[in-house]
Amino acid sequence: MSVIAFNTSSNPVLEGFIYRVDLPFGVHCISFHFVHICFFFFYFCLLCCVVLYQYLQADLHGKSSDTADKTSGENFDQSPLRRTFKSKVLAHYPQNIEWNPFDQDAVNMLCMPKGLSFRTQADNRDPQLHSFIITREDGSRTYGFVLTFYEEVTSKQICTAMQTLYQMHNAEQYSSVCASSSCSMDSLASSIDEGDATSLAKLQRYNSYDISRDTLYVSKCICLITPLPFMQACKKFLIQLYKAVTSQQPPPLPLESYIHNILYEVPLPPPGRSLKFYGVYEPIICQRPGPNELPLSDYPLREVFELLGLENLVQVFTCVLLEMQILLYSQDYQRLMTVAEGITTLLFPFQWQHVYVPILPASLLHFLDAPVPYLMGLQSKEGTDRSKLELPQEANLCFVDIDNHFIELPEEFPQFPNKLEFIQEISEVLLQFGIPPEGNLHCSDSATKLKNLVLSDLVNDKKNGNIPSNALNMYELLKGNETIARLQALAKRTGVTMEKMTITAPLTEEKDGKLSCEELELRDYKLNVQLREVFANRFTQMFADYEAFVIQAAPDMESWLTNREQMQNFDKASFLSDQPEPYLPFLSHFIETQMFATFIDNKIMSQWEEKDPFLRVFDSRIEKIRLYNVRAPALRTSNYQKCSTLKEAAQSIEQRLMKIDHTAIHPHLLDMKIGQGKYEQGFFPKLQSDVLATGPTNNNRWASRSTTTQRRKDRLRQHSEHIGLDNDMREKYMQEARSLGKNLRQPKLSDLSPAVIAQTNWKFVEGLLKECRMKTKRMLVEKMGHEAVELGHGEANITGLEENTLIASLCDLLERIWSHGLQVKQGKSALWSHLLQYQEREEKQEHSAESPVGGGTERRKSDTGITLPTLRVSLIQDMRHVQNMSEIKTDVGRARAWIRLSLEKKLLSQHLKQLLSNQALAKKLYKRYAFLRCEEEREQFLYHLLSLNAVDYFCFTSVFTTIMIPYRSVIIPIKKLSNAITTSNPWICVSGELGDSGVMQIPKNHLEMTFECQNLGKLTTVQIGHDNSGLLAKWLVDCVMVRNEITGHTYKFPCGRWLGKGVDDGSLERILIGELVSSTSDEELGKQCRTPPQQKSPTVTRRLSITSLTGRNTKPNAGQIQEGIGEAVNNIVKHFHKPEKERGSLTILLCGENGLVAALEQVFHHGFKSARIFHKNVFIWDFIEKAVAYFETSDQIGDNEEALLLQRSSCKTFCHYVNAINTAPRNIGKDGKFQILVCLGTRDHFLSQWIPLLAECPPITRMYEENALLRDRMTVNSLIRVLQTLQDFNIILEGSLIKGVDV
Repeated sequence: MSVIAFNTSSNPVLEGFIYRVDLPFGVHCISFHFVHICFFFFYFCLLCCVVLYQYLQADLHGKSSDTADKTSGENFDQSPLRRTFKSKVLAHYPQNIEWNPFDQDAVNMLCMPKGLSFRTQADNRDPQLHSFIITREDGSRTYGFVLTFYEEVTSKQICTAMQTLYQMHNAEQYSSVCASSSCSMDSLASSIDEGDATSLAKLQRYNSYDISRDTLYVSKCICLITPLPFMQACKKFLIQLYKAVTSQQPPPLPLESYIHNILYEVPLPPPGRSLKFYGVYEPIICQRPGPNELPLSDYPLREVFELLGLENLVQVFTCVLLEMQILLYSQDYQRLMTVAEGITTLLFPFQWQHVYVPILPASLLHFLDAPVPYLMGLQSKEGTDRSKLELPQEANLCFVDIDNHFIELPEEFPQFPNKLEFIQEISEVLLQFGIPPEGNLHCSDSATKLKNLVLSDLVNDKKNGNIPSNALNMYELLKGNETIARLQALAKRTGVTMEKMTITAPLTEEKDGKLSCEELELRDYKLNVQLREVFANRFTQMFADYEAFVIQAAPDMESWLTNREQMQNFDKASFLSDQPEPYLPFLSHFIETQMFATFIDNKIMSQWEEKDPFLRVFDSRIEKIRLYNVRAPALRTSNYQKCSTLKEAAQSIEQRLMKIDHTAIHPHLLDMKIGQGKYEQGFFPKLQSDVLATGPTNNNRWASRSTTTQRRKDRLRQHSEHIGLDNDMREKYMQEARSLGKNLRQPKLSDLSPAVIAQTNWKFVEGLLKECRMKTKRMLVEKMGHEAVELGHGEANITGLEENTLIASLCDLLERIWSHGLQVKQGKSALWSHLLQYQEREEKQEHSAESPVGGGTERRKSDTGITLPTLRVSLIQDMRHVQNMSEIKTDVGRARAWIRLSLEKKLLSQHLKQLLSNQALAKKLYKRYAFLRCEEEREQFLYHLLSLNAVDYFCFTSVFTTIMIPYRSVIIPIKKLSNAITTSNPWICVSGELGDSGVMQIPKNHLEMTFECQNLGKLTTVQIGHDNSGLLAKWLVDCVMVRNEITGHTYKFPCGRWLGKGVDDGSLERILIGELVSSTSDEELGKQCRTPPQQKSPTVTRRLSITSLTGRNTKPNAGQIQEGIGEAVNNIVKHFHKPEKERGSLTILLCGENGLVAALEQVFHHGFKSARIFHKNVFIWDFIEKAVAYFETSDQIGDNEEALLLQRSSCKTFCHYVNAINTAPRNIGKDGKFQILVCLGTRDHFLSQWIPLLAECPPITRMYEENALLRDRMTVNSLIRVLQTLQDFNIILEGSLIKGVDV
């Protein structure tokens, strides 16, 4: 096989021309900025003989199928005509381009991914056209367009070798028949009875090659390589070239003339212009979009929507946007390429930044093991079942079976914003062009008609589907189809009348049509641009204000590149807070992707260098929206806005195609040697390389446009942008800063030596470690940054949505790490499969070892000696918790739940270290190059995960809200002052952010109990009480401890008060506020790593009666009390200024240690007179009741009638609330009643009205000193103003605080 590539000194459309025989499986990453026309010539006699004799010798010596695999990628089970053989490039023109070197290995693999193949006259030998893409490591791309056809084999040596192979193959098959009574052959479905004399005859008839009877053909291909995807033009040129070879009459000029013309005399059309050049028989037109239009895309989106269907395409498109692993699957290479290019085209203004291999050759199947996001295409074999296709990793995989119109989606991913309206708008565009939104209608006559009609540009014989040239009614075309009802309903909703849609056959007879553009091709161009406009409009609407959130902190490029990794370039939190609520699930994931990061990087880089073309077009569109949108900017809404530029976009492309701007030089005779390249029908001639090696010098009117010079200037400019950086540093910054996170985007594919493969795998390992470091750092910085701002108030947490996005990203990373280098894949989740095998081994040894880590029977000690048993640290136990969750149905879901649970328990690093400590299991499951078997990198990885223990996560508790969780509670009394056990009947009720447990009786003579209920979330309060029965009813409780037995979170609810009549404030029940107790692992980590603690419960000091307070030395002064009030109110105000999902517990802000109730108690305690009157304790509630008695028995007197009415209303309300609390069916003490009154007054916005009433009532003079804060008018007015700031907030109280109080 050989390849021919041509160079161009002018601005060429094609960089090289290759003539070759089939190539082996393989996809490669290279990119040319110029076009190659690559012509692949199969040097048949030499190549075929060598390949066939290699097969023959391997078979004779009994070598394993590996030998065959190395030669062809196939084994000996297949018949010789079904095997594929190794191929090579015979020639390419030009030989090389300095700045765009020709990658022979990559082109060799991609032109014929299956390898060289043979056929006979009985087989289908229709030419096949497909395209491919070569992507370099820097992301630049080159497109290839290949026409594969078959030539007759004239070498007797090759034909004899093929017959010998068949004789050996049939003899081997016949021997297996005799051994097993029946045998399955290629194309032979019937079984062969043992000893049947006709068996061999049957074999030879159905599966044979007879040199005297059959004609042998071999595959060859010609290929064009271009810098831009001019698919239609290249396809037409290749077809005309092929027709010139197979035609009975020789072409008007030698083939060298046409190839030389397209390489050296046909320039790239200028932006916004069209160009006509000449093929062998007909002119060909190509066009380029203008500077402000969407970039060039020549792949028909019509085919993409027909192949996938609209709904499936939007889902796959969403997966691509979120940078998941996308695997396309089809028997047809061109389908793989069309779908891949179609979907990536729709990403504008973003660009896919990771591994991109639309056609994955068989020799590179190990690339599916890449632990990075990728978009790859895999050829399916006929009859292969999807269930038999074993892929290295599927946890985050989107599998697209193109041929069967079927997709498999990852388990968890957000939907595209306004998905239904988006699909509706696209449907309207598709229906206008006669395309059903469901996609291609398989196995239906109407579908066949439609398909043949739109593909008529390939073979224009007027027999395609027997469709008449007159207009067809769209309804008649689809009549009888099973989906017509759905189409009609959709058309009715969109206002499209299907009866008015017509499809006409192309006007093949008209000369004008040939000179401009075929009607159907024009329709495809217009459909392409309108669909792309709809997609681009969605991003324009969603990111119209993105520039306002770009952080441009660096003064120059050098400092920006130097600190790129440490800098935040986009204010994600502010951006998300400005977006409509329905957009957040998608946007929070999308702004974490590499394609969005690169987009923002390009925006920042545009300060110092020329704008990226995609960015320039996108920014101009945003500017256009602002010009037309003169209204003042308002809060973003989720209202769907349709694209308004469809007609304008279609008109511009139609004008270019109908009115040709430039015409290239006609092909002409060249100075060729006589006698070479003689025409012989059906055989591609050997081209004269000397005339194709270089282009013209003086006679080329396009020579003034020296592409070579211009390209060199551009490259020199780009590489000398950063003055002041030496070469080594510049290279480092360019690779690690400017392309941050993209070092794994495209591995090198052409060199398949073991050393290169090992280097590629090592890059994967380094990339995974770097990604782990960046993700854990991001999680820590975000979490600790928000907690520092909170200063311990409210929920010390980043936004729930953002946190969930980061944790989901971590789960994806762990799955990719565990999928790298697997020996044998078992299940969709590699991590869960590893855990299961570890569990199986450990459970066999459980009888001899309690637990590999931790364990024991230690108990958490308290001052009273009552203990809480320590929860055993066990990887296996955490697995069992997840396995018992019936809500999770898949292995991927179980693995993610286990990760979340381990992260919440701060055991993720420890558990994974324990899992990997079983080296025998790791060696069994993973290859030597796997990440998990690289010791140094593995240790660093575990260290990065260990750093996450520095912050508190509730990622398991907050996600799995409906599961049943066992809790353990322990009541700890103060034994020195009271009985450990009460004779009454105690009860407890535990409440959390998600609900409460209900009242539960505590077993008599027990201080510890376990109970199971639906997930309560973070615990907030505990209600504890008893019925005051028995002789020893009075009970002094120090605290209550409650632990979640799955997550291990332990909450302490301080009390320090009596429960019982005639003691303390006479309360039989109390409401306790919880605080999260730090775990042992936290203490080991050190205080310097601790996050700010959550709000604590009221301390014992705060809750003690006035009697105890009087004698204390450290009472707060007036200034401290006023400061405490301001802080408490300020915390509540900040609580409501956060997004709803970010808010913490309001109960803690009201009743916690520094809460509003505690602050107001300090106000009321200040200046309170003697706490004991006739040896009886006096409480604030006593003052409240005296005030109520005064309000109910006296008439208020005032000068202002309106003020008097307001005062009377406030007095009435105050008395009503106090009486409701006193008459509630609860045995709450006086301090508890005051807490309820403050909470209700805050909720109903009465506090600021009640304070002046209390400050002016006569009882205050009897119960308060003259210097008390409540008797100081200025202090009271200041307090009223502070409390009035709470008027604007809708305060919802936890049910446990006001249960039983009816106001």
